Amino acid sequence: MNYTTIIVANGEMPAHSEALRLLKEAETIVCCDGAISGLTALGIEPTVIVGDGDSISTEQARTYADRIIPDKSEDYNDLTKAVNYCAAHHLNRFAILGAGGKREDHFIGNISLLVNYSQKYDVVMVTNHGIFTPIHGTTRFDCQPHQPVSVFSFTPATRISYHGLKYPVQRRSFSQLWEGTLNVTETDHFTIELHEHGDILVYQAFI
Repeated sequence: MNYTTIIVANGEMPAHSEALRLLKEAETIVCCDGAISGLTALGIEPTVIVGDGDSISTEQARTYADRIIPDKSEDYNDLTKAVNYCAAHHLNRFAILGAGGKREDHFIGNISLLVNYSQKYDVVMVTNHGIFTPIHGTTRFDCQPHQPVSVFSFTPATRISYHGLKYPVQRRSFSQLWEGTLNVTETDHFTIELHEHGDILVYQAFI
């Protein structure tokens, strides 16, 4: 998994080795303003800082004056403001870090936004526990054997089949988000087959 553009949201700061690797190898780091203290505590400098500025201290405002992009809009949260910055600068492939932890309501909101973002951008969300990948058609995933996997359907009419997971699913549609959860891989890859276009979120837990 290689993403040269990273968005850091104001949630639980990256601690898992994969999340930290993405940060350290990134060419562009777009930081939501509430996350700046956590990011710099990791010894990592942002490329730009996006948000309404309410979460930045006077000292931080001076230190990063050359890279703060203020956005006072009340129509979007800071994560969407960061995504809009990426879009405006043709950074259409990015990973979102720091979107989980802390407040669960924010996390649920960010998860639903991830599905919306994926309509236009190549995006994944990496937490300290796993990776969320939105898909809209049949997709093969690399994995580790015995890796936990959950599948969430945001389009109940979409029929789904699993290939390479322990608990089989054939041409089934999920009317509730929980119905595709708690599966596990058997080899080093699996495929989620969509029989119609849909909005599907695949979660792979780190092991």
